[in-house]
Amino acid sequence: MTAPASPLPTMSRRDWLLSDRPQSRMQARLGRAYVTWRQFTANRLAVVGLLIIVALLFIAAFADIIATHNPVVGDLRNARLLPPGTGEFLLGTDDQGRDIFSRLIYGSRLTLLVVVLVAVISAPIGLIVGTVSGYAGGWVDATLMRITDIFLAFPKLVLALAFVAALGPGIQNAIIAIAITSWPPYARIARAETLTVRRSDYISAVRLMGASPLRIIVRHVMPLCISSLIVRVTLDMAGIILTAAGLGFLGLGAQPPLPEWGAMIASGRRFILDQWWVAAMPGIAILIVSLGFNLLGDGLRDALDPKESGQ
Repeated sequence: MTAPASPLPTMSRRDWLLSDRPQSRMQARLGRAYVTWRQFTANRLAVVGLLIIVALLFIAAFADIIATHNPVVGDLRNARLLPPGTGEFLLGTDDQGRDIFSRLIYGSRLTLLVVVLVAVISAPIGLIVGTVSGYAGGWVDATLMRITDIFLAFPKLVLALAFVAALGPGIQNAIIAIAITSWPPYARIARAETLTVRRSDYISAVRLMGASPLRIIVRHVMPLCISSLIVRVTLDMAGIILTAAGLGFLGLGAQPPLPEWGAMIASGRRFILDQWWVAAMPGIAILIVSLGFNLLGDGLRDALDPKESGQ
C-alpha cells in the first residue's frame, strides 16, 4: 500500500506578492504596490502626514455634520470676540461673532479645492511641456525652456499677485493665478526625466517598431515621469496653501464672508495682542495641514524613488 502524497506547500499572500516570478501583470502590479507601501509605512513621520491629510479629507467631507454653527452668520450682540472654551464656542469667536471652529471646518473645503484644482491644472501642463521639450530637443527645447525660465525668474507669490490683479480678486481667479505660476518646476522635472530615457534601448526599440513621436511621449515617456511628478506635487501643496493664504490675506483670494484661512488671519490681525485666537487658530490650521503635506511628500519620495526602493 503506497503512502499518501504529502500536500504541496501553499504560498502565503506575502510570498505571492513578493514573488520574483509573477504569473500575471496584476500580480506584478500588486507586488510593486505592496513593496511601495511597506517602504512608505517604514517612515513613521510619513504615516503621520498621511493621517493628517486623511483627517483633512474627512473633515471637509463631513463639514456639515462636524461644524456646530453657521460659518458666515454671527451674533454681534452676545458672542463677539469670545475666548476659546467659552460656552459652546470651542475655539472662540471672531469680531463678527462667528464661531471660529465652524469657520475652520468649512475653510478646509476651500483649502482642498485650491490644492486639488491647482494640481490638476498645473501638473499636466508641466508634464506636457517637459516631456515635449526633452524628447524633441533643438529649437523646441530651447523655446519651451526659455519660457519656463521666464516664469521661474519671478517669485511665485509676486507673479500670482500680478495675475490676480489683472484677473480680479476671487477664489476662481486665485486658483488660475497659482496654477499658472506652479507648472515650471514640474516641466523641469519632466524634462530631466525625459532626457535620461530618450536615448535608452527601450525607447529606441519602440521607435524602430514604427511608433510616432506623439505615441512615444504619451504612452512610454510620460508614465516614467509620473512618480517623480507625484512626489513634487505633494511637496508643493504646502506652498500652494501658503500662496492661497497669502492672496486671501491681501484680499485678493476668497472674498468675505467665505471662511478662507488666509482671509481669517487678515481679519484677526487687528486683535492679535488682546484676542490672539482670532488670527492664531487659522494660522495653526495652515501650519498643521502644510506640515502634513510635507511629511507625506517626504515619505512618497522615499517610497517611489527607484534608487531607494531598489526596483
